[in-house]
Amino acid sequence: MAAPDGDRIFAGSVPQLYERYMVPLIFEPYAIDIAARVARRKPSAVLEIAAGTGVVTRQLAALLPPASSIVATDLNQAMLDQAAAVGTSRPVEWRQADAMQLPFADESFDVVVCQFGAMFFPDKPQAFSEARRVLRPGGAYIFNVWDGIEHNDIADIVTAALAQMFPADPPRFMARTPHGFGDTAVLRRQLAEGGFTREPEVTTLAARSRAPSPDIPAIAYCQGTNLRGEIEARGPGRLVEATHAAERAINERFGPGAVDGKIQAHIISVEK
Repeated sequence: MAAPDGDRIFAGSVPQLYERYMVPLIFEPYAIDIAARVARRKPSAVLEIAAGTGVVTRQLAALLPPASSIVATDLNQAMLDQAAAVGTSRPVEWRQADAMQLPFADESFDVVVCQFGAMFFPDKPQAFSEARRVLRPGGAYIFNVWDGIEHNDIADIVTAALAQMFPADPPRFMARTPHGFGDTAVLRRQLAEGGFTREPEVTTLAARSRAPSPDIPAIAYCQGTNLRGEIEARGPGRLVEATHAAERAINERFGPGAVDGKIQAHIISVEK
């Protein structure tokens, strides 16, 4: 089932909250991993798709030599504006672009990298075809996706807590979109439909999601992701109440102090 269009739009205060809370909570460990995978290929030109607020971009800028060009794109200009405001250790090109129709010439890049963006593509084979088109022969498309929500503790806890608050119409953004593309067999098939003929390398990697207290992940998920829009649509004025419900559920699982939950993702590398 295709995700609603609203699942792709990160606007308002979401980019700032996303950068402040979600990036250190779940994105940073995988950004370090995927940027290292890119750097090992010693590319001269890198395209990043769905760069968000720039957590991978910052790692790439630190790891790649100045001679390696980095173009970082996202569908949402608000996310790129936040990324540019945070900045990088050396210049990169920030550019608004849709993964479904990349504004670049054929065979322009040695590596196309995408962290946790493929789940949002409305037509995944088409997006994969575009990534392949802009890759040079022998280049690699390196991306990651979240595993199922049952393998990601805090997202699962928050989703369950909100289902209790809105039983008639539970907010399912986290399960539907970020954690809705964890089937690697489907992923392999869609890469093939996008024109990749080589077998992808798939690595499943677990990490830890840590925060000093339960309120941090509650704010992160309820206010720093597109889950916020679903909450506000179901209960106008109930965002704070929903955040507190998520905080209580996280507290029940981990206690009132430090939170330390499992996160898990698949990292995929496929050559052209």
